[in-house]
Amino acid sequence: MTTVRVWAPEANRIELECGNHRMPMDRQADGWWSLETEQMVHGSDYAFRVDGNGPFPDPRSAWQPQGVHGPSRWLDHTRFAWHDAGWQAPPLAAAVIQEIHVGSFTPEGSFDGVIERLDHLVELGITHLELMPVAAFPGDRGWGYDGVALYAPHHAYGGPEGLKRLVDACHRRGIAVLLDVVYNHLGPDGNYLAQFGPYFTDRYQTPWGEAINLDGPDSDAVRRFFIDNARMWLRDYHLDGLRLDAVHAIVDTSATHFLEQLAAEVQHLGRELGRHLVIIAENDRNDPRVTRPVEVGGYGLDAQWNEDFHHALHALLTGESDGYYADFGDLADLARVLTRGLAYDGRYSPYRRRTHGRPASDLPGRRFIGCLQNHDQIGNRARGDRIGAQLAPGLLEIGAALVLTSPFVPLLFQGEEWAATAPFLYFTDHVDAELGRAIREGRQREFAAFLRDPRDIPDPQSRETFVRSRLDWDERERAPHARILRWYRALIALRHTHWTFAADRLESIEVRFDEAARWLEIQRPGLLLACNLTPAPQRLHCPGARGLHSLLCSDAGIVVDSDRLTLPGESVVILGTDRSTWATLRGEGVMQ
Repeated sequence: MTTVRVWAPEANRIELECGNHRMPMDRQADGWWSLETEQMVHGSDYAFRVDGNGPFPDPRSAWQPQGVHGPSRWLDHTRFAWHDAGWQAPPLAAAVIQEIHVGSFTPEGSFDGVIERLDHLVELGITHLELMPVAAFPGDRGWGYDGVALYAPHHAYGGPEGLKRLVDACHRRGIAVLLDVVYNHLGPDGNYLAQFGPYFTDRYQTPWGEAINLDGPDSDAVRRFFIDNARMWLRDYHLDGLRLDAVHAIVDTSATHFLEQLAAEVQHLGRELGRHLVIIAENDRNDPRVTRPVEVGGYGLDAQWNEDFHHALHALLTGESDGYYADFGDLADLARVLTRGLAYDGRYSPYRRRTHGRPASDLPGRRFIGCLQNHDQIGNRARGDRIGAQLAPGLLEIGAALVLTSPFVPLLFQGEEWAATAPFLYFTDHVDAELGRAIREGRQREFAAFLRDPRDIPDPQSRETFVRSRLDWDERERAPHARILRWYRALIALRHTHWTFAADRLESIEVRFDEAARWLEIQRPGLLLACNLTPAPQRLHCPGARGLHSLLCSDAGIVVDSDRLTLPGESVVILGTDRSTWATLRGEGVMQ
C-alpha cells in the first residue's frame, strides 16, 4: 500500500486520479488529506481534483515528465543505485565554485551533457559545481527562476534520474554540487499551488510574482513546504548545499525568521546524514546578519554573495557608471570591500539615495562569495554580453587575479575561464502567447533608455536567443581563449596550494593604491599582488615585495627587482614567500 497525502486546508473534497480511478481522500488534521491505495507504484501517473476542479499536479510532485501542466508521476527514490558512500564535500572556505546553466552548458542541454564535461572542471580545479535552478518550469528552456513544480527536476534536463546521475558522477570525481533554489516567489505559468491552499499573500509584494505566505494564517504548513523542499534536495539527491535566490524578497515577521529555521533544519539534517551541508544566500541588503551565528542575532547561513565586490571590480575595469555601478568605479571602493567585507556598510549610497548596509568587517572572507561574472550580471544586460567582450585580455587577467586571490570564496560563471564569446541572454519558452508577449515587451521597456531601437533586444521567446547562449567548447584551444584558460588554471592551482588562502581574516589584508596613476597593491601574509590598470608601463616601489619570489606574471615584460616592480600596461604579478607553490606557465604572456 502507498500513502498519498496533500495539504488543502480550505477544500471540501479532494480526489486522487490515478489511471482510470478517481478515489476520494480522507480529511486529516491541520488541513491534510490522505489516502492509502495499491494503485500508486513507481511510474504511476496521478493528479488531484479539488472540489471538482482540476485535475492538478501534486504540489510536492517529484516527477513531471510531461511538463508543469501535465500529471505527476510517482517516484520511488530508493530505486537509484548511488556510488558515493562516505562522500564529504570540500570545505566551503577552500572552494572554487563554477556556476552553470544546465541547458546552455553543453549542446545536449542536459544533466548527462554536464557529466561529459566534468573532466574539464576537474582539470580547472573546480571544487563545487553550482546549478542554476532545475525545479520544473514551463517549456523546455529558461533560466529556471520561474519554477513552479519545486520538487521535480526539470524534464527537459533529464528529470530525477538525470540529476542523480550528475550528482553521483560529480562526487566520484571529487566535486560537490550546489543548487540554486527560489523561495521568494513562483512563476505564473503552471503555478497551481493557490488551488490547494494559502501559499501566497497580498500583504507583501515581490518584483516577480506573489509573495510567499510565511507569517500569516496557515503559514506553518507553507513554511514546512519550502523547508521540506530544501531537505529533499539535500537528502534524496545527495546535494551538498543550496544557494537561496534573493533572500531580501523573503518577508517574514515571525519571531523565528524562515531563514533561521531553514538553516537550523539543514544543520540538523547534516548531522543525521553525517555530511557537511551549506546554505548560501543572495542578499541585496548588505546585511551581515544573514551569516552571523544565531547566538549573536544572525540567521546562521554559511555565506552570501558579495554584490559590492562584483560591482566595485566591474566598474573599475570597465568604467561603466550606469545604474548601481554609479556607486563604484574608484580603487578606494575595491580596497574598502577587501578590507571591510562591504563597500556600503552603513554608508550613504548615491544610487539608492539613502544609507545602505551594515558593518561586516568582523566576518571572515569565507562568509562571502566573490565573482567577476555571474548569471545575473551578464544576463540582465540588454545583449547578455560578458565582461570578456568589453575588456582586453590584460584587464581580464587582472580581474581574474583579483577574484582568485581575494579573501572571499571565488565563483566563476560557465565559460569565464576561457573568455567564452557566447553571450548569456535572457530566454524563456512560455506556451502562453500572451505571457510571452508581455515578457518580450517588458524587456524592451526595461532597456529602452540604453538602445536606439529597443526592438534590437533579443527576443526571450525565440529559440535562437537560447541557442546563441550555448558555450562553444572548441574555442578553448584557440587564441586568445587558450591563454586565458591557462591563466585561470594557474590562479586556481595557486589558490589551492598556497598556505595564505587558509587565513581569511580581513584585518590581515593591506591595500595600497594610487587613484590617479591607477595601480593597486594587495598584501596578505606571504603573498602580494600588484597590478597596473593603465595602458602605459609603470615602475612601482613596493616595500612589501622585498624577499618575495615571483609566482605568477600575466606579462613576460614584468620585472621584479627586490622592492622595485616594472609592470607593462594592463598587467599583474603575484609574489610569494613559498617557492614550492610556484606555478609554471609557458605560452603567450604567461610566465613563471
